[in-house]
Amino acid sequence: MSKVCFQHCTPSEMDRDTFVSTFGDIYEHSPWIAEQAYDQGIDSSHNEIAVLQKKMASILLNADKQAQLDLINAHPDLAGKAAVSGELTEASTSEQAGAGISDCTAIEFARFTELNDAFKTKFGFPFIMAVKGSNRHLILASFEERIHHAPEQEFVRALQEINKISQFRLAIL
Repeated sequence: MSKVCFQHCTPSEMDRDTFVSTFGDIYEHSPWIAEQAYDQGIDSSHNEIAVLQKKMASILLNADKQAQLDLINAHPDLAGKAAVSGELTEASTSEQAGAGISDCTAIEFARFTELNDAFKTKFGFPFIMAVKGSNRHLILASFEERIHHAPEQEFVRALQEINKISQFRLAIL
């Protein structure tokens, strides 16, 4: 079995500033995960995407609940105001466009807005979904299903989705 390594960088050869600059936005506006990963030690095994992702995912899952909630809240709404006004990070813009969210009809945008608002009212944080490989119809269906989850169930799901997003983002470096 071959190792899947980064195409354009070698994490174990980076100093802290370069590492944090390179990996700081893998988790949306949350460089603290990259900082902790580096501070815990980066060796040649972390040149494999899966190994580094596992380390970063573990940092997120072992963080206190407030830090996790802050990270969840750092994510933009899908098809939300930030997307419409062009205020998303480059990664979020690419991910949402790849799922066809930018092609939504006026009715679909209205439904996304309605669901985003209802979701945040119920759970206190935005709907999180790793949208790579999906499309707006599947995303809306997932929204419709997950809005009925219990708050703790959806909190755990949001963290799982964030870790999936990190896998996708690491794979393109």
